[in-house]
Amino acid sequence: MEPIKNIKYRVGGMDCASCVAKIENAVGRLPGVDYVGVSLSSGTLTVRPGQDFSKGTVERQVKALGFAIAPEGAPLVPSDDGPDRQHFDPVDGPWWKTRKALLTAVNGAALALTYIAHLIFPAVPQWIFVPALAIGVVPVARRAIVAAMTGTPFSIEMLMAIAAIGAMIIGAAEEAVMVVFLFLVGELLEGVAASRARASIRSLADLVPKTAFVDLNGETKEVQAETLALGNVILVRPGDRIAADGSIVEGSSAINEAPVTGESVPRQKTVGDAVFAGTINTDAVLRVKVTAVAGDNTISRVIRLVEEAQDSKAPTQRFIDRFSTYYTPAVLVVAALVATIPPLAMGGIWSEWVYKGLAILLIGCPCALVISTPAAIAAGLSAGARRGLLIKGGAIIETLRKVTLVALDKTGTLTEGKPKVTDVVAVSRSESKVLSMAAALEAGSSHPLAVAILERAKADRVPVPPIFGAKAIAGRGVSGSIGGEQVKLLSPKAALSEVPIDQALLDQIDVMNGEGKTVSILLAGNSVAGLIAMRDEARDDAVAGLRMLKADGIETLMLTGDNERTAKAVGSGLGIDVRASLMPEDKQKIVREKQRDGFVVAKVGDGINDAPALAAADIGIAMGGGTDIALETADAAVLHGKVSDIANMISLSRATMGNIWQNIAVALGLKAVFLVTTILGITGLWPAILADTGATVLVTMNAMRLLAWKGQNTN
Repeated sequence: MEPIKNIKYRVGGMDCASCVAKIENAVGRLPGVDYVGVSLSSGTLTVRPGQDFSKGTVERQVKALGFAIAPEGAPLVPSDDGPDRQHFDPVDGPWWKTRKALLTAVNGAALALTYIAHLIFPAVPQWIFVPALAIGVVPVARRAIVAAMTGTPFSIEMLMAIAAIGAMIIGAAEEAVMVVFLFLVGELLEGVAASRARASIRSLADLVPKTAFVDLNGETKEVQAETLALGNVILVRPGDRIAADGSIVEGSSAINEAPVTGESVPRQKTVGDAVFAGTINTDAVLRVKVTAVAGDNTISRVIRLVEEAQDSKAPTQRFIDRFSTYYTPAVLVVAALVATIPPLAMGGIWSEWVYKGLAILLIGCPCALVISTPAAIAAGLSAGARRGLLIKGGAIIETLRKVTLVALDKTGTLTEGKPKVTDVVAVSRSESKVLSMAAALEAGSSHPLAVAILERAKADRVPVPPIFGAKAIAGRGVSGSIGGEQVKLLSPKAALSEVPIDQALLDQIDVMNGEGKTVSILLAGNSVAGLIAMRDEARDDAVAGLRMLKADGIETLMLTGDNERTAKAVGSGLGIDVRASLMPEDKQKIVREKQRDGFVVAKVGDGINDAPALAAADIGIAMGGGTDIALETADAAVLHGKVSDIANMISLSRATMGNIWQNIAVALGLKAVFLVTTILGITGLWPAILADTGATVLVTMNAMRLLAWKGQNTN
């Protein structure tokens, strides 16, 4: 039986968590809908149809609530039918062209004209404000009624409609119109802020060029980048952005990866190296073989992961959502009590206390409180993604700030994951000659040690002479003939079995081994020509990154399967405690031991041999180069593998959580102040709605500050 496919829609006009709840409640009640999911971050609605599903019902239900809707991939435009068509906000285009902006402008103009008329003709009764009020309150009230009928009786629109209509009834028509106008302005600002947060991550898609030059049968042809297929070879000119993830098949150039990873220094890349879509080729013409189609390139995956993460609620957000479920009806009850008890029990004036009750309704609008957490989480996730830090969701952000121990793998995490030549020692030949002959022996080999020797020879610009009769000697090394002379590159044990080696040289090799280096001996004829030592070197920022963690009061520990001698050599250079010769299950066991000791543990590794430990840790962080970030087992990933970014990720978590608590304090603090001043008769309807709208704007603007977060750069 073929599995039922989900139907995905784009939705316009959503600007806060209450919009999400209204749509989920309304669509979830429709017959034939087995599942409904709404994403505020991406502006989408996902529905799983059941047996009784009827085409068109979802669109009608969403439109009735005042939102625009269209199938995914179709243009999102306002509908021309239905009672609420003036509220269908398209997301395609600038905010000032939306229906919501138009409604706000018309309502504001009507308010201004009516107010001027009232000043010119003061004898005109308050009812002159009714038309201006109707322009704004009718659509708000209609949305409130539809929301109530579809499962959300205590909506923000309901509070607003009751307060505005009640104010009109008790003779505060002028204030009622102003209240509705300020509410519409607040909604508009929320929408603008939500769109900006959404666009901040979606704008990454603009980094990928729309077209690419593809090599077809020896001819270069310009095609749409989205049509590129796996295996296509594209031509990338100097200064061009790379149109797809791929591998260089011809050429060598410095690649500016800052747009994708935040890495400030261009990386030199050559044949066989991976490149990412959206990065910039700076130096020379490259030919790149496509390894990922448009929908699965690095940038597309980053966008998808962040959008999914934004929809994963943090514990604080889940608590606020539950709190607001009870909070809104409680506000209605409190407002009713304030309006009725003083007149009934204490002889108060009805109009005065009803007015205060209506003001409390406006003060109680939970907009600012509801948006306080998701706005900060979305901004934090977006800021991290722009810097190459991928975090799976709000819950991960909350836990990251509590981390007290970071356990790191060695190879590929603290080190580059590939050996480099550290020492070239001349014995009977010069250093350049030793390197030249070793490179000739290793020419054409893809072994990591061979690659290290060839890269060093290229960097030092030493000539690589032709080699004859080259062959591998199993378990020992390689041999061949250079200029008629027999040469071999062997392990120390193999070399010692062929020629005598001076004890001082053996002692020097032992010292190098103690430093975690792998030593090869070059033999020329029957004598030692020289030594080449290699080691998987620490990442450039490893020391600085570990220092940043320690400065934040976080302990560090290396967990590695490498041998004790090599691991301790690397660990001593980095100043980190080491546990070596570990199997995957040993790493997991140590993580659990540290958790029992009271540590909140973040495990950093490659996500493959470290999978058990990543899963066991409070937070699993994958180190990756963008094409293999291993998020299946990890909670987060450092896209470009910088150790310092682990500390930056924790710093971002702390900044985000601090922002959330600031937002909550502003939202509740302003409400508390205006609640007291309203009951005392100091403030009324206008300040009440200004308190709510102002708090919403302040909270949103405060959250948006996180978009400018940069972290600490160790370059």
